[in-house]
Amino acid sequence: MKTTICEPAKETPVVGEYDVLVIGSGPAGVAAAISAGRHGAKTCIVEPCGSVGGVATSGLMSHWTGRTTGGIYEEILDRSMAAADHRTEIHTEKLKLVLLEMLEEARVDVRLYTLATAPVMEGDRITGVIIESKSGRQALLAKVVVDASGDGDIAARAGAEYTLGREGDGIMQPMTLMFRVAGVDYDRAIFPPSFETFIDVPAGEIQNLGREHLPAPAGHVLLYRSPYPGVVTCNMTNVINVDGTKAEDLTRAEITCRKQIPLIVEFLRKYAPGYENCWLINAADTIGVRETRHFKGLYTLTAEDIMEAKVFSDWIVTHAHFNFDIHNTKGAGLDANGVQKEFKQKNAYTIPYRCFIPEKIKGLLLCGRIISGTHKAHSNYRVMPICALMGQGVGIAAAFAAARNLEPRDVPVADIQAELTRENAGL
Repeated sequence: MKTTICEPAKETPVVGEYDVLVIGSGPAGVAAAISAGRHGAKTCIVEPCGSVGGVATSGLMSHWTGRTTGGIYEEILDRSMAAADHRTEIHTEKLKLVLLEMLEEARVDVRLYTLATAPVMEGDRITGVIIESKSGRQALLAKVVVDASGDGDIAARAGAEYTLGREGDGIMQPMTLMFRVAGVDYDRAIFPPSFETFIDVPAGEIQNLGREHLPAPAGHVLLYRSPYPGVVTCNMTNVINVDGTKAEDLTRAEITCRKQIPLIVEFLRKYAPGYENCWLINAADTIGVRETRHFKGLYTLTAEDIMEAKVFSDWIVTHAHFNFDIHNTKGAGLDANGVQKEFKQKNAYTIPYRCFIPEKIKGLLLCGRIISGTHKAHSNYRVMPICALMGQGVGIAAAFAAARNLEPRDVPVADIQAELTRENAGL
């Protein structure tokens, strides 16, 4: 059996040259691209799916989480909310369009159905990416590349150092395929929002019933209201011991979760008040991957930084607030180091610019859940509102670096902070 294939050398056409090139269109990537475009940078965003928004849209996420405020996050909420009383609930189709409109307004070139496969390197500097699509193998060049892909594939292939998962053993948080059920009686329905929410129903306590009757490693009950009448978003499928940087594991996770869905619907009909006549209407187009790579930046954010609500002198993210949302790496529920409903730290924290700058690779900025931080800190900052604020700061930094022909690490952070303050995202 052959173990390798020798491919002939070939020339790859350059189909675009930009100031800023953003990989991935989740909340972090979209915000980065919009922000860079608004600050005059010729910007392109590359996305493998057919819509922008990442987990917020293709991933069918139920709502924006945490007590995060300010900046582009508030703008996205204002423009995409279904109604005033549904401010943080996600109207998926409306959000897809709103984000596309915001990208268009910022004059960002959008490339959907396009996968970034490899970096273009000059020594230790990234100068662009190779893309693959129905149009073939092509290249995009840029002064600054922002990896907001969730897993950091381009950053890793460029040589940026990283660790996988939890310190010590590399185990990563479980994956989930979100889905929705319709036909729910909202007047009688239960909506447990966290692992630490315990609700008594006629047959017993709902979380205990989930552990007893749902297929392992599923077993928790998380149900969220939606902007649609009678529709509930379910965060209840679960798969452990999977690596989101491997297609084989992603495939296994998708199949596992798909098989769990009908059993979960059957459970809800039997045990959850108000769900007696519910039925599956749709599941996410892409599975939700919570954790993969943690890149080594100029500073590593820690759980202690978050608990102290630390204000860094080189902040570019402010008003960040969430809990330690660590899903159980061995099965259903909350990890021993996770704290959700009972999280006691009520103050927002900041994230320093150094966390977004890889230690060795030039021309590259990190954005989203792949920034430099510990496993526990990551469980807090990985959520979408905080990632959107990351994108705002990183987009400004990338635009400034491109305009001034500077390395991203050499952009004066005071200039980024002044612009963020002007945009209602400062201290």
